[in-house]
Amino acid sequence: MKYKSLLKLLTLGFSFVFIFASCTKEGPMGPAGTDGSNGSDGRDGVDGNVTCLVCHSGTNMEQKQAEFAMSEHSVGAIAVDYAGGRASCAPCHSHEQFVQTITLGSVAGDITNPSAWQCSTCHGIHKSFEGKDYALRVSDPITLLVNGETTDLGGNSNLCATCHQARTAEPNTASPGETFRISSAHYGPHHGPQANVVAGIGFAEIEGSIAYPEAGSSIHLNQASCTGCHMAPFSNKQGGHSYIPSLDACVECHGADMDDYNYGGVQTEVEEMLVELRDELITLGVVFWDEEALAYEPVVGTYPMLQAQAFYNWIGLEEDRSLGVHNPKYVKALLRNTIDALNVAETTNP
Repeated sequence: MKYKSLLKLLTLGFSFVFIFASCTKEGPMGPAGTDGSNGSDGRDGVDGNVTCLVCHSGTNMEQKQAEFAMSEHSVGAIAVDYAGGRASCAPCHSHEQFVQTITLGSVAGDITNPSAWQCSTCHGIHKSFEGKDYALRVSDPITLLVNGETTDLGGNSNLCATCHQARTAEPNTASPGETFRISSAHYGPHHGPQANVVAGIGFAEIEGSIAYPEAGSSIHLNQASCTGCHMAPFSNKQGGHSYIPSLDACVECHGADMDDYNYGGVQTEVEEMLVELRDELITLGVVFWDEEALAYEPVVGTYPMLQAQAFYNWIGLEEDRSLGVHNPKYVKALLRNTIDALNVAETTNP
């Protein structure tokens, strides 16, 4: 039985050999076919690692992270813990709020687990893996919330201005009339009106002896920038991604040795006027010292328009925190004219 099976297998094998052999053409190779058309000469592509190495080469990333750890932007407690999850506080109080607002146009809703700012808050990283993979999310001119006007602080500085701008218009613009009601102890332009100060736009420009400079004429807008001063090459624990203003950048422009930011005594002069205006507002009953908050707060109530405008100017310039450096001429005009107007009003209506 086994012999017959083996015989059948051998017979089947010879049959396959015969079939395949009969399909193979014998004889010389035929003529070669026509050549295909030439392709265009190309260039070598960019090394796939080049884009990654812009950030990740050597200690570059570690250096920027070390600088960023010095910045208040990396501290959740200053804003995220309080407002980072509230949709009404978008786009600025958490990483999630900012990214959603810039990419989607708004925040989908309250955020349950907000986080502090990080690299990808400002940079749209790891999206295309091409040369602009780490580009800033905002660079075009922005719309100021207080007046709806488009303002250009210059390229990268527009990213800063997206959040660092007044959220509330000055009283007579918001609600024209003889009086104005301050309805909250948190009233004011909000805590970061730097873009408005630099651009010279949006404060209560009360008439007085000092003329207001033309909007957009500040030297720190036209010959400097947010990033040029706050993100100059990192040295002496300033600049870079720490955002701490660089004295080296000040010296480079002003051409003078500087131990602080009080160039020409501007900060001293402005600080004295801020204290003078604050004390006058306390005397008028517009401002009080809040022991619990450890801060000067407005007293909720209805006030003559001038007093409400005076408070707006004081708290806005106080929270600008530059003590006039961002726009010396505009800041000094606001403070001097406001103080003088209050003194005149008090004399006229004791």
